[in-house]
Amino acid sequence: MTPTTARIAIIGAGPGGLTCARVLQRHGVPVTVFDRDASEGARARGGVLGLPMTTAQEALRAAGLYEEFAALARPEGREVRLLDHTATVLFHHTPGPGPSDRPAGARPGSAHPGATGRSGTDGPGTDRCEIDRGDLRRLLLASLAPATVRWNSYLRTLHPLGDGRHRAEFDDGHTETFDLVVGADGTWSRVRPMLSDADPHYTGVTFVESGCEDAGTRHPEAARLVGGGSMAAGSAGRALFARREGRGRIRLYAAFRGSQDWALEAGVRMADTDAVRAVLLDRFAGWDERLLALLRENDGGFVNRPLFALPVPHTWTHTPGLTLLGDAAHLMPPSTARGADLALLDGADLARALAAHDEADEAVRAYEAVMLPRAAAAAEAAARALADALAPDAPRGSLHQLRTTFGDPQP
Repeated sequence: MTPTTARIAIIGAGPGGLTCARVLQRHGVPVTVFDRDASEGARARGGVLGLPMTTAQEALRAAGLYEEFAALARPEGREVRLLDHTATVLFHHTPGPGPSDRPAGARPGSAHPGATGRSGTDGPGTDRCEIDRGDLRRLLLASLAPATVRWNSYLRTLHPLGDGRHRAEFDDGHTETFDLVVGADGTWSRVRPMLSDADPHYTGVTFVESGCEDAGTRHPEAARLVGGGSMAAGSAGRALFARREGRGRIRLYAAFRGSQDWALEAGVRMADTDAVRAVLLDRFAGWDERLLALLRENDGGFVNRPLFALPVPHTWTHTPGLTLLGDAAHLMPPSTARGADLALLDGADLARALAAHDEADEAVRAYEAVMLPRAAAAAEAAARALADALAPDAPRGSLHQLRTTFGDPQP
């Protein structure tokens, strides 16, 4: 079955799935994307993505969307600060002029989780731009042919037909048969079980998310502490990660090891903001008041985000008619985990392989041969960075990683 005659389904309208669809359509390859959301605007897409030139921006060029992306993206935000629990600055990197600010002789590596958001192991010193998740998704959706995405289509199961084809059954009862099904459906992928017995496991680390709005005006002390990019502070298995976002917002994560049911065990509900704040302040007792103010002064409530990951390496035996990309293929912790940018690159690589090969199965084999080792290396780096950030001697390991990435620290 050639790519142009194959019936191709992408399950999941995230960045990776949409990029794959866009690149396929640029090459004249028909594709349909199925997503469980009721509509494009059914869920808010918060947060900022820092996208390295060598990965995600390459994918956007392949999609023919780089100019539109550049008009929406922000080149600022590459400042990096590392503090200890006394708010003493251990490392302060301010980006210099030019497309790349990595000092001569410095090596790419994994910096602290706050340095790159869910960006790549290329490190925060690469030529990066930042873009709001929602803006990137709207850009990708607008680039697709009408009716490419079928909303309110939750994949219930796949039935192999024995010849590489699979019959997809959706929650509304309708079924369709495809020659290639691409699982781009994230953490709890419905396609992954057809390829792998691996399930995401709880890493033992939880991030509790909060934020400050209009920080420069309403929270000036927090704005000065965080700076223009990202800030991390760590000590004895606890960490605070903060980063500046568009529209003056600061997004904060309080990170610690423990049960993912920590709030229930503490006798509080996540909806009870004051009670959750009290528990977090107790967990971070002894920290400098300037850091604790980030927890005291948040706007809105707290969101519990236990971190899950797939085994490293996560591989599978090639199966005709199926493959995975993004978190469905290589879910990893967010500490320099190449989440969105790696998903974008996966999507572009798979689409380009399908366009370049005469047989769809040959294309998928070529894609997996490149993607799987790349994902394993990124996942290993992510696990190391998270371990360093929450080690008993933190932030020692994170400081070493920043020195590896940028050279000598500049307190």
